[in-house]
Amino acid sequence: MLRRDFGKVAIGTLASSALLRSAKAADVTPVTAFSKTPGLTDYVGRFVVNTTYEDIPPDVVELGKKSILDGLGLALAGSRAQTGTICRRYLQQLGVCSGQAIVIGSELKTSPRFAAFVNGVSIHADDFDDTQLSSAKDRVYGLLVHPTVPVLPAVLALSQGRNISGKELMLSYLVGVEVECKIAEAISPRHYQDGFHSTGTCGALGSAVASAKLLHFDQPKVQNALGLAASQSGGLRENFGTMTKPFQAGHAAESGVVSANLVALGWTAAEQILEADRGFFHAFGGSYDSSALMDCLGKPWTFSSPGVSLKPYPSGSLSHPAMTELARLIELNNIRADQVEKVDVGANHNMTTTLLHHQPKTGLESKFSMEYCLAILLLERKAGLGEFSDKAAQRADVQEMVKRINFYVDPEAESAGFDKMTSILKIHLKDGRVITGRADFAKGSPADPMTFEEAATKFRGCAEYAEWPKAKAEKIIAFVRALDSASDVSALSPLLSAEKG
Repeated sequence: MLRRDFGKVAIGTLASSALLRSAKAADVTPVTAFSKTPGLTDYVGRFVVNTTYEDIPPDVVELGKKSILDGLGLALAGSRAQTGTICRRYLQQLGVCSGQAIVIGSELKTSPRFAAFVNGVSIHADDFDDTQLSSAKDRVYGLLVHPTVPVLPAVLALSQGRNISGKELMLSYLVGVEVECKIAEAISPRHYQDGFHSTGTCGALGSAVASAKLLHFDQPKVQNALGLAASQSGGLRENFGTMTKPFQAGHAAESGVVSANLVALGWTAAEQILEADRGFFHAFGGSYDSSALMDCLGKPWTFSSPGVSLKPYPSGSLSHPAMTELARLIELNNIRADQVEKVDVGANHNMTTTLLHHQPKTGLESKFSMEYCLAILLLERKAGLGEFSDKAAQRADVQEMVKRINFYVDPEAESAGFDKMTSILKIHLKDGRVITGRADFAKGSPADPMTFEEAATKFRGCAEYAEWPKAKAEKIIAFVRALDSASDVSALSPLLSAEKG
């Protein structure tokens, strides 16, 4: 089904439902407009089983290394968030603090299931992790999934004590990311627009196939793992700006591990879960575009095109083009906060509704506030992890500057399409000058990518924020740089653990 038909299908479905309610069941034959693509889950299963490390293009391997390093740094930084403290207390309360899988940034070890959950929560805690991009006109650019957070914690946790090589881990990770991203691309845009958090829903499927690949499942087992993970997928956008957003990401990582572990013991599930009439695409999206998934896995790899973006700031990705441009204008014109009368920032309506906290009062809310993101940049000339705290959000000067930011739907940005994050800036100074700028993409996107060294600089900032030993931080960077030559990725664990030994 083509995306242009989704709206027609929705209207037709509503009309059909009304007719069915008003007519006798015997007199009416239900007609479904749901796409029919037999063998879709089977195709995904074959891709997972048959893909080898040699099938992965070298550029995809290098792009994957940057995202893996990014995820590890964010897990360290996120372990210092309140969610990290609560999660560790939760594990202690459950009595599950024994096992081989590390809880990154702490001395704790637990089972793979709970390590995947807690490390996933930490990676997403600061909303600083990578984002899948979309080239489709009906999608909001950068709002499909955060690809690393559901997958990396799962394969890291399952690799403990299994003598898994760097190539094996990367293969499982890249396969998991590819599957979750193509599924997110295929599902009807209604899925996200009506409130589902794609990282929590599609991410569970990515975690499941990555775990299945690492455990060398055959095709039926891969499909069973998908079926079981689909029944655990979930997440709602209403929880953005709260602790529950990173919970949804961590739960996706955990769900894939649970699914793989149970299937390894003989658990069964529906084997056509994606395309079935009562399956994932129908229940979560109403429909899907099979042409975005069938025969598309690895053709090209999502990491290669349309790409995955590394975040330059710990906030919602839709704020980043405006922040990148404002930072450039501040430096170019030496703009001081006390010179600013107001700032107009125009965007498309999907950006204004996603960055939904217009008067934020907490650090979490400020991550989803265009007004805050620009205000803090004007006041501090930086917007790092330390600038997105409750204390910073509640400062009187910040609250005053937030009021000077006018975030609105601009017709020009709206017409540019949702496949861009068009941000139009007008900085009105008290002396009457107006400084203008425009950006469609941000630093870290494929249009302006970070090098490995720039990703390493971001990692160092995260490690420093976590007060992590510099020597360990540098060893982690070196390990990931040469990940494809590592004989056993368990050697990474002591570098990510606070355990003394």
